[in-house]
Amino acid sequence: MDKQHKNITIFGDVQGVGFRFAARNVALKYGMNGFVENLPDGSVYIEIEGNTAQLESFIFWCKEGPSHATVNDMKIEDGEVKKFTEFFIKH
Repeated sequence: MDKQHKNITIFGDVQGVGFRFAARNVALKYGMNGFVENLPDGSVYIEIEGNTAQLESFIFWCKEGPSHATVNDMKIEDGEVKKFTEFFIKH
């Protein structure tokens, strides 16, 4: 399995709507590791690792997010694989 690392920043009405919790559930469902956190500018930042199919599924989910979120834009960048061993919410 070829692990890849993505840095994803999600913009819109994405804080206070359960985005981090839902992202963690989706990542765990797909067997992916990394973390999610809220940024001071109101966006949500995710670092996630998985194979191509896992990442495509996760990114597809991020475009909608949980039911109360409104995603306006996303920035996706490749990053260096950090070999995360879990997916966690940074507070």
